[in-house]
Amino acid sequence: MTARVAIVIPCLNESSTIAEVVEGFRSAVPGATIVVAANGSDDDTAAVAEAAGARVLTEPRSGKGYAMRRLFADVDADCYVMVDGDATYDPSSAPEMIAHVLDRGVDMVVGRRVGDDEGAYRAGHQWGNAVLSWAFRRLFRIDIDDTLSGYRAFSRRFVKTFPILTQGFELEADLNAHAASLGLSYHETDTVYQSRPEGSESKLATWTDGLKIMRRLLRLFRDWRPMLSFTVVGFALMLLGGIAVIPVLVEYARTGLVTRLPTLLAATAAFLAGGGLVGTGMILERVTRVRLEVTRLLYLSNPAPHGGSIVTTKSPDDTP
Repeated sequence: MTARVAIVIPCLNESSTIAEVVEGFRSAVPGATIVVAANGSDDDTAAVAEAAGARVLTEPRSGKGYAMRRLFADVDADCYVMVDGDATYDPSSAPEMIAHVLDRGVDMVVGRRVGDDEGAYRAGHQWGNAVLSWAFRRLFRIDIDDTLSGYRAFSRRFVKTFPILTQGFELEADLNAHAASLGLSYHETDTVYQSRPEGSESKLATWTDGLKIMRRLLRLFRDWRPMLSFTVVGFALMLLGGIAVIPVLVEYARTGLVTRLPTLLAATAAFLAGGGLVGTGMILERVTRVRLEVTRLLYLSNPAPHGGSIVTTKSPDDTP
């Protein structure tokens, strides 16, 4: 049985590197369709990619999330390989990643970046990746070392049940959360990571995008485990309210008077707010369970991955 593989590449002003990326993956994965999303580029990225033999989709809104939303929606395949268009990832790792999806039934394969190229990571990137990866492993209980890697392979089941809601570089956080929340299979394999070629510039802002990713991570955790998220804050407020009201109760027991009325009101408000948060967490937990059950059923409605030779995917304009 034949398997359709698509290499999907989000690009923003990568005219200096995209031809190298397209040619590298055509050589590494013969027969795969290579699709580039010209993500709001104002240079010759689209023309260079098309000349190199890639199919080009236009996404006017800049942001990796927007580009991948278009690619996942418009490209049909049994296995998808997502890679950046900056020529920092090794195309020769793709066949192994694809094999994990098609032959072993893995839903997401992460290319763990390794290598001794000191120029590959800008100052702070490696440290920031380590911190964010540590936080993700603790919050989502997913055993991935390089949670921000942009080099991944996915099953069709994964792609067609993944709602891309983010706009930029927080995309990888959403991919990890999707795998963790549905309990999907994942694997991590080493791939060589190298510095950008001369004339190519990174679009990632170390601190700004790092804070966006951390904020997104916390929001994802809130949405995935609302009971825990809301009850921690709720019980903390109830505890503060209980501690604050103790002197008021002691005074009332001793004198029969309540002279600290503001304290009593503040303690009561904290206790009621905490109880409300706990109740909200319980309701949202059930809503989340229903949403995950529906998504899981949608996942199961897609056929399981299968091995076999690779064939080119058809564009929507192709006739059978």
